[in-house]
Amino acid sequence: MTRFETQRNYQNQSVHIKWSLAAVCLSAIAMLSACGGGSNPADQVASGTVTMQMDVPTLPSAVAEQVATPFSQSVPSPDSEPVFTPMAAGTTTATYTPAQIRAAYSLPDLPASGTPVTAAKAAQMGAGQTIYIVNAYHNPNAIAELAAFNQKFALPTCATKVIAPTAALPLATASTTACEFSVVYNTAAGGMTATAPAYNSGWATEIALDVQWAHATAPLARIVLIEAPDASLNSLLGAIKLANSMGPGIVSMSFGAAEGNWTASVDSVFTAPKMTYLAATGDSGMAVSWPSVSPNVLAVGGTTLSYSGTGPRSEVSWSGTGGGISAYSATPGYQSNAVPGMGFTSRRVVADVAFNADPATGQYTAVMTPGSSTVNWLSVGGTSLSTPQWAGLIAIANASRAQASKAALGLPHTALYSQLATVPGTYASTFADITRGSHGTCSTCASKVGYDQLTGLGTPNATSLVNNLTGTNASAAPVVPSVVVSGTVGTALSFTVSVNASNPVSWTLSGGPAGMTISNAGVVTWPTPLVGTYSPVITAKDTATGLTGQGTYSVTIASAKAPTLTATSVIGRPGVALSFAATAVSSNPVTYAISGNPAGMTINTTGVVTWASPALGTYSVTVSAKDTKTGLTGTAVYSVKIANAGPVITAAAINGTVGKALSSSINISDASATSFRISISGVPLGMTFSLSGMNVIASWAKPVAGIYSLKVVVTNNNGLSSQATVPVTIK
Repeated sequence: MTRFETQRNYQNQSVHIKWSLAAVCLSAIAMLSACGGGSNPADQVASGTVTMQMDVPTLPSAVAEQVATPFSQSVPSPDSEPVFTPMAAGTTTATYTPAQIRAAYSLPDLPASGTPVTAAKAAQMGAGQTIYIVNAYHNPNAIAELAAFNQKFALPTCATKVIAPTAALPLATASTTACEFSVVYNTAAGGMTATAPAYNSGWATEIALDVQWAHATAPLARIVLIEAPDASLNSLLGAIKLANSMGPGIVSMSFGAAEGNWTASVDSVFTAPKMTYLAATGDSGMAVSWPSVSPNVLAVGGTTLSYSGTGPRSEVSWSGTGGGISAYSATPGYQSNAVPGMGFTSRRVVADVAFNADPATGQYTAVMTPGSSTVNWLSVGGTSLSTPQWAGLIAIANASRAQASKAALGLPHTALYSQLATVPGTYASTFADITRGSHGTCSTCASKVGYDQLTGLGTPNATSLVNNLTGTNASAAPVVPSVVVSGTVGTALSFTVSVNASNPVSWTLSGGPAGMTISNAGVVTWPTPLVGTYSPVITAKDTATGLTGQGTYSVTIASAKAPTLTATSVIGRPGVALSFAATAVSSNPVTYAISGNPAGMTINTTGVVTWASPALGTYSVTVSAKDTKTGLTGTAVYSVKIANAGPVITAAAINGTVGKALSSSINISDASATSFRISISGVPLGMTFSLSGMNVIASWAKPVAGIYSLKVVVTNNNGLSSQATVPVTIK
């Protein structure tokens, strides 16, 4: 539809014409015309709308030239972060092959080359499972080193599979018949990038060791090597987050840093469903490190292995293995006094389990220098060696469970401690209890019967352990989702924490502001919130299994805001009852008040203003709304205009003859008005309009036969409107 506007100011008699077109059309400034298509007006009759406007206000230049500017704020970075150290060690007097390790720890024999592999046998090799190797920096030779390792020791080969940085996650299910090996690079946020980290020789050896011995233990498991950009906490957390996003599997972490009061704040990364997390306890003797101290991480210590090739193995605790009592982490429920040797502990104790780790009884590892194709064979040890082998064992157990139509173990602590170690016969068959050796002079630094901090429950008798784990019920840690909560100063805050848990849970809250508490029912309250953003960590502990889950809540408390009222113009007529709502927007109840109001005008408790018998005039009425909790008040000024009846439109019917020019006048009168807005619709093609004093002159040079109807609407500056219909007959 074509739309025209004209404006006339009565004070200076100047005429302003405005028009906006849906289709382009032009007219003389003095005349306004509806326009339509077609070259011959007699062929078509178009209907348009003409609008005439008087006294349109304009913005003052000072206001119009203002430029809105955005606000921004920045958050400072931490002063320091722990830097993590790879735990591989060298210098040996004995070196074991994969076949010797399999025999020593009773891992199932590998099938001869070319022999058909049944589904059950493939499960004994970890088929269908994924092991995530998390490390820092880049090893450009990881693929070639693994290939050399497989060739030397006649292990199944691994097909290299590229995972694009833009790949959809989680990953597809791992193959149940063959090994795949992938290398990805993570960002600190837990995403993937195409940019490889820098090379670091120490971490490159760590990567080679972890990849090769995870594969030697579970030769058909899929291995995904995740390389963090550096060894900072944020980068390594990003790698673990990426593993969680990639889907169910086992995360092997052969690195650590001294624990601190910060560790609980990041432990929520170890709560993803269907994930198992393992970490080395360290190679510096009695000490507690993160991530192994996390209650949801299986802490792997180390032994000194002696194996002749036949008969049972002999082991003592390695003097360099890490372990000890945490200074910060609470005792998990699975470390109860029902476990042999456990006793009563005040806090989390590591290790949980152990494997060969002494560099003096190391294991073969292939290492290549960047740019060289020469393979160097090292004999490497450390709890870095024990950790990926336990990761391989969990992969085998999960594959065997899948064969039995059971879920993955997830967090294995309850199964190992409560379901295996507390049953004497089962404990003896599934673990070798390491009772000799020490790693310090403290009262708990020596191995003993049952649990000890050097080797935990002991080293695995793999076949028996896997068989028993296949028959146990998997226990899942509680899952506490992270949630964003908002509040306002002056209003008590309360919210209920959600949890997904198999059993009842107990609650603890840490890192919250003073005054914030959590009840036994998981309800967080804060009676007097203060402005700011807070990140309390909420921990749910399964009262049956002792497993814990954490979620970090983001709580933002904003300054209190005064109620807001939107000012409007209200129009009424003398003697006609007036009513309008002045509704406030507020987060709390409000009370209303009115001022500057004429006699008889009142406001009720819901903000409705009434005036039974309005008097002629224009009034500025102030309405205020007061927040009953914060005491803050918002106001708005309402313009109330009480005027007589609207404009009077006087117009006779228009009659004309086809093709003969006609002209007719429409008169507007309103003694109380200073300006009008006139809109005429139903205009036939070719009819034009002009202003002459208080008259609108309708002109039509070449009328077309037909019966038409002009709808004239006039609105005065007080907002009062009138309308009239002017019939047009052309014969």
